[in-house]
Amino acid sequence: MKRVFVIVLDSVGVGAAPDAADFGDVGSNTLKSCFDTGLLEVPNLLSMGLGSIPGVDYLPSCPDPIASYGRMQERSRGKDTTTGHWEIAGLTSESPMPTYPQGFPQEIINAFEAATGRGVLVNRPYSGTEVIRDYGKEHLETGKLIVYTSADSVFQIAAHESIVPPELLYDYCRAARKLLTGPNGVGRVIARPFTGDWPFTRTENRRDFSLEPPGPTMLDVVSQAGLDMISVGKISDIFAGRGVTRAVAAHNNLEGMAATLVLGCERFHGLCFINLVDFDMLYGHRNDREGYARALNAFDGFLSEFLPMLDHQDLLLITADHGCDPGYPTTDHTREYVPLLVYSPGIEPRALGTRDGFGDVAATVLDALGLSGDFGNSVL
Repeated sequence: MKRVFVIVLDSVGVGAAPDAADFGDVGSNTLKSCFDTGLLEVPNLLSMGLGSIPGVDYLPSCPDPIASYGRMQERSRGKDTTTGHWEIAGLTSESPMPTYPQGFPQEIINAFEAATGRGVLVNRPYSGTEVIRDYGKEHLETGKLIVYTSADSVFQIAAHESIVPPELLYDYCRAARKLLTGPNGVGRVIARPFTGDWPFTRTENRRDFSLEPPGPTMLDVVSQAGLDMISVGKISDIFAGRGVTRAVAAHNNLEGMAATLVLGCERFHGLCFINLVDFDMLYGHRNDREGYARALNAFDGFLSEFLPMLDHQDLLLITADHGCDPGYPTTDHTREYVPLLVYSPGIEPRALGTRDGFGDVAATVLDALGLSGDFGNSVL
């Protein structure tokens, strides 16, 4: 293979994993919640075998799918973006990243205030849209930064762009990243700029500052072999830029899909690793089942343009990093199986069953590119 595309549909889970009870997620099913709206229309994904994946019996099964199909169960002890993407890239996290259900320790907040010269508001788990609704006015009046977390391993900083321009907010995030190491090494520090008047609107100038992966990933192997390792969307941020030879910015699904279509016309040699963030950010966390279903429909429409671009020297893998069931009682990520669809005009489709670990994606990518790494089991 010359070109491999890995598309992560951020949070598109396909049913509760066997250990969902450990995470408080029994009965979660992101895709089923979208189906239950009656709005889901994904003929291309169905033709690839989405309805033939184990447990997806509510969708019609294609008798002659064009892609190989299955699901994967996460091995890492987490259900967040960083953990999921790292495992997709071959790095299993044996221990969960730290979370802060009671807020961050005061010594961390004190050090952050000293580093930025600004006070802190909130410091506890909060919905991102609700926290700016409830504290945005006080932030405008005082200049204090809104710091909050969630069920995930994140340190989030919200600020109005008129008070803290995005580049300055990124500097504050870098300061927090330096503080949050060792036992307090959260997966991501996230800039959450907003604008406008109350109730305020979050902008697309979000940026993630991740821990550097503690071990080698498929990105390292691909780039060290002298091949192209192209990231689209927040992939580069998730891996702290390591192993990326070219980063293509994309703030939402529309931009991510447009960038992928452009790259589909390029004759690079290596891997293009894409994250489509809106499923999670705009719909899963906001319990918007209808919006989520429509976003899946839009992605399916993108496939109508993208699949014909692929030839016998190309490989496409479609998967997800965790669930975020928009019909579940919480707004948190959910511990679910994720889909795995593998397509190339040169590969005979087959059932892939249930894969033990997301690392099979990394193993497949390296196998396709003629590289090696101890990351899982290739489906090829």
